[in-house]
Amino acid sequence: MSPVTRLSTVGVSRRTFLALGVGTVTAVALASCASPDATWVLPDGRQVSRTERRRGGTGRVTTATVTAAATSLDLAGKPASTWAFGSVPAPVIRLGAGDTLKATVHNELPDDTSVHWHGLALRNDMDGVAPVTQPPIASGAAFEYEFIAPDPGTYWFHPHVGVQLDRGLYGALIVEDPAEPLAYDDEWVVILDDWLDGVTATPDDVLTELSRGMGGMDGMDGMFMRMGNTLMGATSDALGGDAGDVYYPHYLINGKPVADPAQFVGTPGQRVRIRLINAGSDTAFRVAIGGHTLTVTHTDGFPVDPVEFDSVLMGMGERYDVLVTLGDGAFPLVAQAEGKRDRGFAIVRTAEAAAPTPDADIPELSSSRLATAGALTASERVALPSRSPDREVSITLTGGMAAYDWGIDGRRFDMAEPLAGAHAIREGERVRFRITNDTTMWHPFHLHGHTYQHPDGGPRKDTSIILPKQTLAVDFDADNPGLWVAHCHNIYHAESGMTTVLGYQR
Repeated sequence: MSPVTRLSTVGVSRRTFLALGVGTVTAVALASCASPDATWVLPDGRQVSRTERRRGGTGRVTTATVTAAATSLDLAGKPASTWAFGSVPAPVIRLGAGDTLKATVHNELPDDTSVHWHGLALRNDMDGVAPVTQPPIASGAAFEYEFIAPDPGTYWFHPHVGVQLDRGLYGALIVEDPAEPLAYDDEWVVILDDWLDGVTATPDDVLTELSRGMGGMDGMDGMFMRMGNTLMGATSDALGGDAGDVYYPHYLINGKPVADPAQFVGTPGQRVRIRLINAGSDTAFRVAIGGHTLTVTHTDGFPVDPVEFDSVLMGMGERYDVLVTLGDGAFPLVAQAEGKRDRGFAIVRTAEAAAPTPDADIPELSSSRLATAGALTASERVALPSRSPDREVSITLTGGMAAYDWGIDGRRFDMAEPLAGAHAIREGERVRFRITNDTTMWHPFHLHGHTYQHPDGGPRKDTSIILPKQTLAVDFDADNPGLWVAHCHNIYHAESGMTTVLGYQR
């Protein structure tokens, strides 16, 4: 199945669409949005197929069926109506590096949807961004994603339509390393989430409320209070000020609230690899395990030189792998909602000891040994070869809460014209991507289809926290042709306009 954009963006009727064929409509739709001096590599272009053939792969195939449908989530005995891929989170999908994933997605929702495979440098037409790389999957329809997973690591999948991410539509995608250098006895996939769907509001209700703006709130600085579905005064020094703006009644770990915590059962002395994923929509989490240190080994799927920390700070969309040697007893795993005065909670148990309480005071959360990207170094085996950039792409994150006018370079992204203002790159270039945050709030910024490197030998990542009034300049190799979205992973910021496209020119 070839990707197309929404037909309404180019005024193509259904009859004309059927007569022209899918590939032609794709070219017409995207070309109509392109600047006159740019010819873009389209998602169904030969360069995309050529790059996938070049990857080769192992020839092994993993199949999966993913069904998006309405369901009810049990929050400690209280049901919450939501949407999910069968369960919250969805069952883990696993395959080996170089293997092919064939995932058939059935849409039983009342609205369009899609699936984005977050962090993978996969072929462009399988990236799941409607309408940029494919048509949305209509209600009652299905779409088959088929791609080689080139790099081992911790990834995840979620929709890329509207604010659907803030429902229960997410799951982990683990790409295993056939030559895994780490030694560990067991593994635990931990997905963190902020939750309101079916409890206080729907995500669409929240977006409507936020879109009215918060002008006129002057004089309320320093106050911590809830106003409808928004939260005033959530601040964090680690995030440079405003920590987030949405009120969530629950913070979940693997779909479980604090009153019914998820639990990992092991044995004393066991070495466990914990794959941490922040699937939240407006919340950074500070994660720690009482009485334990965390050895960070990977971030966003790529290895770093291992370093011990007491806690890890995770923006939305980020992943961290940590190794933990388990003690003897029952211990709290706390995901503190940074700046929001609440937390997610789970239990790590190795003995028949009394369970810790959700409000357990653990010193690791206030320790100065906090893992962030700036404290990490890329492993030598994945560091980019030294090379001067051939091109620099500079963008500025703009907007604010007062008018809720989040954008890039003063422009709010328009899904009806995805290539208006797109930034051009060419295959084979080393690109320096310079992102300046000109707002008074932090943003977890995510680039699709590539893994970049932080400066001065920093980690390889695809999602990075950019603090207020700061600039992050990262390098990546333009080796994956197509049209790639880059955006803030606060879903409400992205949907309001803090999104752009990096397009390969032919």
